[in-house]
Amino acid sequence: MKFAEAKEYAVKTCLALFLAVVLAFQSNAQSGIGQATGLSDQEKSLIKIASYTAQGNLTNLKDALNEGLDNGLTVNETKEALVHLYAYTGFPRSIRGLQTFLEVLDTRKAKGITDTLGKEASPIINSGTKYERGKAILEELIGAPLDGKPAYQEFSPEMDAFLKEHLFADIFERDVLNYKQRELVTISVIASLGTLEPMLRSHFGLSLNVGWNPDQLMEFTKLIEATAGKEKSKSALVVLRPILEGRSE
Repeated sequence: MKFAEAKEYAVKTCLALFLAVVLAFQSNAQSGIGQATGLSDQEKSLIKIASYTAQGNLTNLKDALNEGLDNGLTVNETKEALVHLYAYTGFPRSIRGLQTFLEVLDTRKAKGITDTLGKEASPIINSGTKYERGKAILEELIGAPLDGKPAYQEFSPEMDAFLKEHLFADIFERDVLNYKQRELVTISVIASLGTLEPMLRSHFGLSLNVGWNPDQLMEFTKLIEATAGKEKSKSALVVLRPILEGRSE
């Protein structure tokens, strides 16, 4: 083969290989293959912050709060997560989390670190009653109209009102965190507290409804092992697996 022919052959071969790579990349992009399906650094930080706050592990919480701010969580997003979880852990844990966060912010400020404040919650302009607004949000999370009430709500109408008017209207309706982020905080708290399998099962289902994918939830259980221990992680995995199997059928 002459030099000119060999050069032409080499060029054509390189072009063919390049075209094959481009086509493969486009095909994978369209099918989702090779795209990131895991949790972002910010999302991992939300899990750690919620988990350590729920357990009252303030030493590790300080590290998680610093990490979250370094990963791009705003001050208001972090604060909102700490406020959100009081509905699941009570005021004492939430307040200690907020106090710890203030310490972290003061320390960072003294070091010359300026953290992004982030957006404030928008005013609520919905004129409906809080009960109806909360009911509508819960139906949106479930993805279906509510059909009756569970026995405990029939037994305690007060609890039914508190859940819909306060948890799902007053808290979930605030837009500093979206539904996905709030569900991530919620399952982090419930899994870290432990022995709350029915609630965890429900919120795993809601998490899938609002956009978390199976890979991300599996990764979530591994992070819970790091923050709350093997038993809590194992329990969460036992709850999660049949839900994912049922969704794949």
